[in-house]
Amino acid sequence: MLDQRMSRPTQPGAEGPPALEFLSHGPIKAQTELASLIAEPVTANRDFFVCCHGGVPRVDVDAYRLEIEGMVRRPLRLRLGDLSPLLPETEVEATLQCAGNRRAELDDVAPVASGEPRWGASAIGNAVWRGVPLASLLDAAGVLDGATHVAFYGLDRCPHPAGITEYGASIPLRKALERNVLLAHEMNGRPLPEEHGFPLRVIVPGYIGARSVKWVQRIEVRADSSPSPFQRQAYKLISKPDPTDSDWRRAAELGELSINSAIGAPRDGAELVAGTLVVRGWAMAGGQRTVTRVEVSRDHGRTWIEATLRPGATGSWTLWEAEVALGPGSHELICRAWDSAANVQPEDPQQVWNVRGYMNHSWHRVRVWAED
Repeated sequence: MLDQRMSRPTQPGAEGPPALEFLSHGPIKAQTELASLIAEPVTANRDFFVCCHGGVPRVDVDAYRLEIEGMVRRPLRLRLGDLSPLLPETEVEATLQCAGNRRAELDDVAPVASGEPRWGASAIGNAVWRGVPLASLLDAAGVLDGATHVAFYGLDRCPHPAGITEYGASIPLRKALERNVLLAHEMNGRPLPEEHGFPLRVIVPGYIGARSVKWVQRIEVRADSSPSPFQRQAYKLISKPDPTDSDWRRAAELGELSINSAIGAPRDGAELVAGTLVVRGWAMAGGQRTVTRVEVSRDHGRTWIEATLRPGATGSWTLWEAEVALGPGSHELICRAWDSAANVQPEDPQQVWNVRGYMNHSWHRVRVWAED
């Protein structure tokens, strides 16, 4: 059905080469330049960050089957072409954000685990996904009483201390039943690119990107979370620099994103002309929450300027901009955001440092120089 390979991301039908910075080629970890990322509310496929845990599988569509099993009345085994005739399709605008987004800032506080890519603030992207609501598929299979989680297993094979394993993750059943959780086969009006999960992937808005499993082949309804090491061992927050196995077992599994924001323009280190500057960026809330306010400071947080918001759908980012007057000299620009549950970003990255550098949602800062 497939072979595993490492390759540069490709976008069928896209114009121009991918505008990506590669942090790793094996497996692929790549992000785009932040200022261009926020130029439009929908991220072009070629600019969308890529985070793989193993090789990119090449899938034979004719041989592909999607299996739904576990705690269901009617286990299903479907061809790709069976999904659309069986269930109504829909489109969802949703943002995916890597749990390691903005890891570089935590790594600057104290080193995080070796081998983890130093993501900037652009391991995030917003797209229009088309596919079948997962809730419709679960309804067709018939979920049994006692089920609490839905697990996904991909076709990629990933290195792990215990050996090569399939990638797997899960989400609570209550999340799986939300209508914007999809099994998507299109991204921005095109078939999924190979590096983004062709022919089928899960889209879980408001959760860490690691739960939106690519190349999904098997769905299992369970009474507990996925047994995959990528669910039970990875993607947990531990602040101790030398955690034990017991620490990892006790730590909570990551799910919903925290409220977060970043400045995309001007870039860090930019040299500008003094005067009025338009500062632009992104903000993202987790779960079903929305961004309600973004503020920018030019005086280390003593005073704040409220930004104008350009909100998207629930589960997608909010782009924003604010006018800031800068005199000649060196300046630090800071942004922070609130969500609809009154959560706000913490001030200091030391407050959220953890050994794997996940979920950095502290105030984002860029430093610029203004000339007369």
